[in-house]
Formats: sequence, structure tokens, C-alpha cells
Amino acid sequence: MKNVWIILLLVLSISLVSAQQKHAPAGFDLYQSDISHGKIDTIFYFSSTVEAERSALVYLPPGFSPKKSYPVLYLLHGIGGDEYEWLKNGTPQIILDNLYAQGKLEPMLVVLPNGRAMKDDRASGNIMAADKIEAFATFQRDLLKDLIPYVEKNYPAKPGQINRALFGLSMGGGQALNFGLGNLDTFAWVGGFSSAPNTRMPEELIPNPQEVKDKLQLLWISCGDQDGLIQITNRTHDYLEKHQVPHVFYIEPGGHDFNVWKNDLYLVSQLLFKDSDQDHQ
Repeated sequence: MKNVWIILLLVLSISLVSAQQKHAPAGFDLYQSDISHGKIDTIFYFSSTVEAERSALVYLPPGFSPKKSYPVLYLLHGIGGDEYEWLKNGTPQIILDNLYAQGKLEPMLVVLPNGRAMKDDRASGNIMAADKIEAFATFQRDLLKDLIPYVEKNYPAKPGQINRALFGLSMGGGQALNFGLGNLDTFAWVGGFSSAPNTRMPEELIPNPQEVKDKLQLLWISCGDQDGLIQITNRTHDYLEKHQVPHVFYIEPGGHDFNVWKNDLYLVSQLLFKDSDQDHQ
């Protein structure tokens, strides 16, 4: 059974977001020198999926201690990016540092992987080439079979579905919805920001709405109101609403860009890993 506080949190979140009363305040993404800061690690793991060594980034929260254990957010990039895209354009380390300083986050690790699972995984040449598009689908196996086990072996990451979140932007938003909703025993917190056309049709994405209701702690879908891909978010919302699946549906001012996605991260990160039953797996 879900913790009653999670249900209340979702109801509150939906009502506030729907009323467009939530938005990151001015300065939320500006570096502050007088607070504690997290750390960014670069990791290298062998991918049996790709049969090659791959890299990812890991954000460690301020005050990180290897003697403690932490839930993990896996945060995915878009079609033209790689493991550095969020870091360069979305400054998650600054946004999260500032939120920690305000006491608004549960301590968590944040993994920034390369979602293009192929030997040459750089965002170079024709990023729309068929093999590169296919590599974004292949990343599901890399994530589940290679990256998550590496993180949980080499960092003090809490195991179990309740301690894993999967979110992403654009192409990564589609990946997060496809992989998260397709692996409900692995992730309890799932969402897409401005999800791209790789997002499965709702009937395929959520063939069993009751299972989503039973297993997810949070399902989030958001998009800018000037985004040309908004119909993908809308169709997912319409299906979820029809089948009475609790979710946060957030249409915010903006287009298909990091102004929107940074705001999404600011809001979503404050909902993760709170008031959940840590014994539930």
C-alpha cells in the first residue's frame, strides 16, 4: 500500500501545478559562494550491452558521506546531447546545491548518463542517423544491466524500486517514460520533460493502468506551452486522466529549451524520495 502522505503530496502537487502557482524563483539557478556545494564524479563502467567502456557523471550532494546510503535519480539528456548536456546547459549542480541550502531536498545521488548506447556515443555527425536513434532505445538494457548495477556496487546507493527515480528531457523524456513505465519493479519515480516522439503511444506505454497506480510513487509529465512537441505530453495526460492514474501534469510558459527543463528539475527534485515507505521494494 502506498504511504498516505505520498497520495496527499501528489494531490497537493497536482492542484498547485494545475493552477500554475509553482515556478522556480529568481536566482534559483545562480551559483552561491556562501553555501555548501556538492561534487561531480566522472565514472567509467564496462557496458556488456555495448561491449565497450562508457562514461557517466555522478552528482554527490553537499555533505556526502560514504557511510550513509542514498536514493538515486537517473537524469537523461536530449537527442543532441550526452552525459555533459545537463551539466553544461541545465546546471543541476547549482540548482540542487541551492535547494539543499534551503533544506528542501532529500539527500540523493544524481547520475547523468549518456543515453546513446553505442560504441561511438558522441553527439557528432548526423544525430538523426538510424543507428544513433536506435542507440537511444538500446540504452534501456545498458541502464538496467550495466549502469545501475555499477552505481549500486560502487556508491552507497540504496537498492530497490522505491529508491530509484528516472527522469529526462526531450528524447530523454521519452526514454524515461518508456523505460520507467516499462520497468515498474525497478523505478518508483518517473517523469518526462517535453517528451519527444520516441515516447510510446499511451496504450503501449501504459497497458495496465492499475499496475502504475499500485507501484509508482510519482508520475510527472510536463511541457512548455510554446513547444511544438506538446501534443505528445497532452496525449499521455489524456490517457492517464481517462484511466484515473494519479500524475502531475504541468504545462508551463516556454518552448523546447533549458529554461523549461531547469524549472522542471527545480520542482520535481523537491518531490522525490519524501514520505515513502523505505521498506517497500
